Amino acid sequence: MTDPGGPYAHPAPPAPPGCPAHAGAVPLTGLEYQQTPSQLYRALRREHGPVAPVLLDGGIPAWLVLGYSEVTYVTSHDELFARDSRRWNQWENIPQDWPLLPFVGYQPSVLFAEGEEHRRRAGVITEALEGVDQFELSHDCLLIADDLIARFAGSGQAELMADYAHALPMRTVVQLCGMPTSGEDTRRLVDDLRISLDAGEGDDPVAAYGRVGERLRRLVEDKRAAPGPDVTSRMLTHPAGLTDEEVVQDLISVIAAAQQPTANWICNTLRLLLTDERFAVNVSGGRLSVGEALNEVLWLDTPTQNFIGRWAVRDVQLGGRQIRAGDCLVLGLAAANTDPQIWPEGHVGAENAAHLSFSNGEHRCPYPAPLLADVMARTAVETLLERLPDLVLAVNPEELTWRPSIWMRGLSSLPVRFTPVVR
Repeated sequence: MTDPGGPYAHPAPPAPPGCPAHAGAVPLTGLEYQQTPSQLYRALRREHGPVAPVLLDGGIPAWLVLGYSEVTYVTSHDELFARDSRRWNQWENIPQDWPLLPFVGYQPSVLFAEGEEHRRRAGVITEALEGVDQFELSHDCLLIADDLIARFAGSGQAELMADYAHALPMRTVVQLCGMPTSGEDTRRLVDDLRISLDAGEGDDPVAAYGRVGERLRRLVEDKRAAPGPDVTSRMLTHPAGLTDEEVVQDLISVIAAAQQPTANWICNTLRLLLTDERFAVNVSGGRLSVGEALNEVLWLDTPTQNFIGRWAVRDVQLGGRQIRAGDCLVLGLAAANTDPQIWPEGHVGAENAAHLSFSNGEHRCPYPAPLLADVMARTAVETLLERLPDLVLAVNPEELTWRPSIWMRGLSSLPVRFTPVVR
C-alpha cells in the first residue's frame, strides 16, 4: 500500500465555476451497476483513479472514494473530513423528498456528532453493548434459529433470505433493545428500517424513517418508566445523561447498523458456501469453513457497499483530486476492500481482518458491535448447516439476483431445498 500521508492534506485551489471536476461524472444508478458493482468500481478506478466524481440521485455531485489508502485516510482525519452534514454545499439543491435524505439529513445522533460530543455518545453505546453477554447472545440466537428452522424444516424447501437470514437478526436485535421479538408492531418497525436504508421502487424512505423514530420514542418512554436488562435501559441510565431524544436517535443507528447488514452478511455467506466449490467439501460438516466464509464475504461481498458520507471541512486534495469545502464524499468500502493496490496479484485473500467493512477511525462501528454481529452471523450459519446438512440451492447459481442497491449488498432471495426433517 502507498503512504497516504502528506499530499492528501494540502490545500486545494478553488474549482472554477461549473465545477468541471465533475464533468463526466458517473451516476451511481443503473441495474448493471447494482448487480455487478465490482465492474463499476474497476471502470471508475481506470478512468479516474482512487477518487472518482459521481452523481447521486437527482444528479447531485459527490466524490466516491475507491482506494483503500484513501478511505483509511479520510476516516482517520476527522479534522479534514467530518460527519456533520450541515457543511454540505449542495443543500439548496436537495428536495424534501430526496430518497437519500435519511442518510444525510442532519439528526442529533451519534452518526453526525463530532469531537467530544461524538465520544460521549459513542461511549454510551459502547458501554450499553458491552453489557450484552456474548455466550447468552449465542444461546438466544441458537433458540431463535431453531424456531425459525422448525417452521420450514418439514417442507424440504425454504427461501432463506426472508424466512431465516432477515428474521434472525431482526428478532435478536429487538430483543436486545427490550422490544417484543414478534408481533405486527415489531414487523412494521423492521420493514420501515429496510425501506429507509434500502428503498425499493414505490417506497417512501423519508416517511419510513419518521415511523421508525415514532416507534422508538414509545420504547424509550416505556423503558424510562420501567428499565430492564436491555440496551435501551442501559443507555437511558448511563451517567452521561442522554436525553430521551438522543437515545432515540442513537437507537436508530444501533438497530439499523445491526439488523439489515447482519442479515445480508448471513445470506451472502450462505450463498458462498452453497455455490463455491472451495467450500463444498466442508459444507456438510457445518463448522470447518464457516469462519473463513464469513470473513471472505466481508472482503468480497460486504453488506454495506458504500457509506455516505463525509463532508470536507476545507479545500483539500485527496487522491489527486481537488475537494472543495462542503463537498460530500462517499466511502467506497467494497471498492477499497478489493483495491488492487492491496491485492496486487488480483487475488483477494480472506486470511486477515484488515477489511474496512466496519469502517475505520473514530466513527467506525463501536466496539463491541462487530463482535456481536459475528456471534449472530456465525450462529445463524452454523446452526442452519447442522440442522439441514444436505442443504443445496433450489436454482442455478446464476439465477440468484442482488437487490437493486448501490448502498447495500444483499440477495433478493436465496431459495434452497433439503431432505424434510420431521421434529
